[in-house]
Amino acid sequence: MQRTQLTALLYGWIVVFGIILLSSVVLALVLQFTAFDEPGLRWATLIVGLLALFLGGITAGAKGKSKGWLIGGTIGLGFTLLIFLVQYLGYQQGFSLEQSLHHLSFLAAALFGGIIGVNLIGGQVE
Repeated sequence: MQRTQLTALLYGWIVVFGIILLSSVVLALVLQFTAFDEPGLRWATLIVGLLALFLGGITAGAKGKSKGWLIGGTIGLGFTLLIFLVQYLGYQQGFSLEQSLHHLSFLAAALFGGIIGVNLIGGQVE
């Protein structure tokens, strides 16, 4: 990969983890001070994750200016790998079927984000 694409990946991961960190704080405060319950939290975290990976893919695609599908896919795979390693090494559990489907959705969101990010700024034809 070229230096531009590696920089784009870094920006994308910063956006993804920044959004997830900020939304985690907000959701924790909502849980603490409202009657928001567990089933609602599952949907909220799924939507926030999809949105974070989509926006991270857009950012990475816009910075990379080409090969948005590759950059977005790398964002999604890197996120999934990190979550898997934390869960497997920290809790000795693999992904369940539901989690696998969620992570496929995360990968798709990052892929589409990368493709859209390249096309938003008028990517180069290679």
